[in-house]
Amino acid sequence: MNRKLLAIAPLLVFAFICVFLFQGLFANPREIQTGRLGQSMPEFSLPDLMQDNKQWSNEQLKGEVYLLNVWGTWCPTCLAELGYLTKLREQGVKIIGLYYVQGYDADFDGPFDMQALRSDVTNMLTRAGDPYQFNILDLHRTLSLDLGVSGAPETFLVDKSGTILLHHTGDINPRVWRAKFAPIMQELK
Repeated sequence: MNRKLLAIAPLLVFAFICVFLFQGLFANPREIQTGRLGQSMPEFSLPDLMQDNKQWSNEQLKGEVYLLNVWGTWCPTCLAELGYLTKLREQGVKIIGLYYVQGYDADFDGPFDMQALRSDVTNMLTRAGDPYQFNILDLHRTLSLDLGVSGAPETFLVDKSGTILLHHTGDINPRVWRAKFAPIMQELK
């Protein structure tokens, strides 16, 4: 009996690997989903990007439907989506920025140059449009990690109770808005 099992084991492993790889052929690499869909926003207390001594928490964001848009000045796709996000804000969509600092590690890089970052952010938003009610600074990527963010841009649709309803990786453009966000926003009104 053991010899038969030993003889068949490699075949079973091979079959498992084939099924796994076959499923990958039909997966959409742009559809990276957070494990937090249907769950509350993670608890956080993070500083405002542009205002010293201002903190934001998940509790302060409850009560309104909003988009949490993960972005950075280093991100060309983020720059491309700012114009359309600004149009959405003008239509009454509340958009909160979660600034994703790329390439900074407090253990190795020393003090962070907040003034340089604020200057870069101001220049980019002045040039391309400012869709944000405010920006939360996630310097140590704590909230980003809790949300399962893999980069920027990424956008989360959050309802009044603080539940994450949708997660989109990539830019928000008219096609993405109509296909993914608009139907849920209609239901929430």
